[in-house]
Amino acid sequence: MTLKFKTREVVTQIAPYVLGKTLGDLQKEHGLRSIRKLSENENIYGCSPKVKEWFKGNGGDLFLYPDGATMELGHKVSTFLGVPKEQLVFGNGSDEVIRLLTRAYLNSGDEAIMADVTFPRYQTNVFLEGGTPVIVPLVDGTHDLNEMYNKITPKTKLMFVCNPNNPTGTIVGKKELLQFLESVPSHILVVVDEAYMEYVTTDDYLETLPLLKTFENLIVLRTFSKIYGLAGLRVGFGAMNEEIAEQLKKVKDVFNVNSVAQKSAVIALEDQEFIRECTYKNEKGRAFLEKEFDRLGLKYFPSQSNFIMVDTTLNGEIVASELVKRGLVIRSGTLLGYPTTVRVTVGTEEDNQRFIVALEEILEEKGVK
Repeated sequence: MTLKFKTREVVTQIAPYVLGKTLGDLQKEHGLRSIRKLSENENIYGCSPKVKEWFKGNGGDLFLYPDGATMELGHKVSTFLGVPKEQLVFGNGSDEVIRLLTRAYLNSGDEAIMADVTFPRYQTNVFLEGGTPVIVPLVDGTHDLNEMYNKITPKTKLMFVCNPNNPTGTIVGKKELLQFLESVPSHILVVVDEAYMEYVTTDDYLETLPLLKTFENLIVLRTFSKIYGLAGLRVGFGAMNEEIAEQLKKVKDVFNVNSVAQKSAVIALEDQEFIRECTYKNEKGRAFLEKEFDRLGLKYFPSQSNFIMVDTTLNGEIVASELVKRGLVIRSGTLLGYPTTVRVTVGTEEDNQRFIVALEEILEEKGVK
């Protein structure tokens, strides 16, 4: 059937985001009693118990529109991070802030520089605004900032650095990133996406928020979807020059962050004891997985996030399929640019041990070990 109305040409060139099957469907398909989802980099420990407690006695005012100015949340984040609230823009996840940036600053034909294997929504949003993504290959799973700088042209408007990078989990060093920020011309916006920064434990990580005073072209993205465990509510934000923030507020939806998300984020931010506990458990689990990968002779990217990408030497789709049969959902690296890898979320101690046992079984069955 041929429809009379025509889709924008640029939309026809974009592939939809690949979503996995629901856990319920996978359970039925494989006859499983239970299944663990370790594929989307979610906080396996959930959210703060204080958020859950708030849910028990609230929700009676859902007939009211949310605060379009996110006043309470803005004040809370401003105080916690030491960033003036006028420099904060909240979105339906940090994904929306990316969309607002491309909507506000890209004209047709403008260029945006990014890594070849990184968060895919950068490229999608650049395409949608008529911009041209300029893709720079990773080096050992890490952003090649020197080559990204070399790709700057008079058409360059935006540069994206995902740090830690999704899906590899790697970071760029403190000195390297600072030199990069110092070298990029001030008329080019540099977006540093720090969705996973709370999981970082190395000292070689650049504190970017204090640099907002120095670099007026710097935008720092954060989210409540990862370590704060609020992925289902969708709330993130960007910290940036006040002038940039004003422009983004012009193009955002008025009521873009719902009331429940705003209040939950406020409460979650107050419970830093929970965040510290999650960071500690994640670091311990990450170390366990790395030690087991070393034992199995498998290469992996050094991660500073809550996931690890490991090279199984087998087709990632096959490994993922075999793991599902054993009740574990992970992400194959095939569509992420690394066909023999899988990406696994760092889980609980039981999750991690179960994953290693299952992976070792698969390697033995396929003749790898």
